Amino acid sequence: MNSDRDLKSLHAVNLGLIINIILAAIKTFVGVSGHSPALLAEGINSTSDVAFYIAASILVRLANQPADRDHPYGHRQFESIASVLIGSFIVVTGFAVFWDAIDKIWSLFDGGAVSTGAKLTALWVALGTVVIKIFLMIYVRRLGRETKNPVVEALAHDHRNDLFSASAASVGIFLGRNGYPWVDPFAGALVAALIIRTGIFILRESSIDLMGTVPHREMAEQVVDLLKKIQGVKQLQELQAQRFGPHIVINLTIGIDGAITVREGDMIASCVEENLIRSIQNVRRVHVHYHPADQSHENMTIDDILEESKKRVDSYQPQYYD
Repeated sequence: MNSDRDLKSLHAVNLGLIINIILAAIKTFVGVSGHSPALLAEGINSTSDVAFYIAASILVRLANQPADRDHPYGHRQFESIASVLIGSFIVVTGFAVFWDAIDKIWSLFDGGAVSTGAKLTALWVALGTVVIKIFLMIYVRRLGRETKNPVVEALAHDHRNDLFSASAASVGIFLGRNGYPWVDPFAGALVAALIIRTGIFILRESSIDLMGTVPHREMAEQVVDLLKKIQGVKQLQELQAQRFGPHIVINLTIGIDGAITVREGDMIASCVEENLIRSIQNVRRVHVHYHPADQSHENMTIDDILEESKKRVDSYQPQYYD
């Protein structure tokens, strides 16, 4: 399963790398020779894509390394790191393109530059990019859903971003050729805004994967429903989860009958582990801590359980002894 997932992930990265190398060369050359700031912005965007696709390819290969003594859950966090890298590249590129477009708009209105519009070749290249990116967006998004790989999902967002930006560039070039030269660099500025927005979204999503966070509500509801079917579990008191690439590790505290033996409690905990690993997709390991059930944890809602987990993390104060 992981082998098929890894092959699909590398395929998504390599496909994007090859196509972006070609697009970067064509759009940059035609953007300069065709006097189109919007297409040149697209070329710069594709050039930055090539750089982070190479980095993503390296990190995805590192993530494929098997688990070892120092990394018992494997090296899948490299996938989230690669996603952060992609987001960072996109944001930096977006700001560079934005300021360049604003500078060109200012020069046109200030009289420091004169434009007669881009050449027709620039329009055809922009429209061709739209078609290519529609295919890549649909195809890579499907691979992202199949693999659950944050890198592939980030690349799908980047292709969607490129689709929007190429569409904006096409409109800007068309209007620029019809007597509105300021629309071309203005479209470049819009392209940059879309680039920055996508980069921030990718950074936010990948940062969540790298942080140890309590699970989302959907998973919490699934855990609660499963525990109701396990004999001996009287309460769910705390619930936390952390991602390791595609894998999830769950930590939870349950309330059981305080009069039973430790062996019986261990059997209940083992049953909880087995059920959660078997029933929830991508759960790699479950750590169960059990307490005697008490009145303070009676009738807790899912929100109460998640809030209790946050309190435990926030209120923890390590003690030091001489």
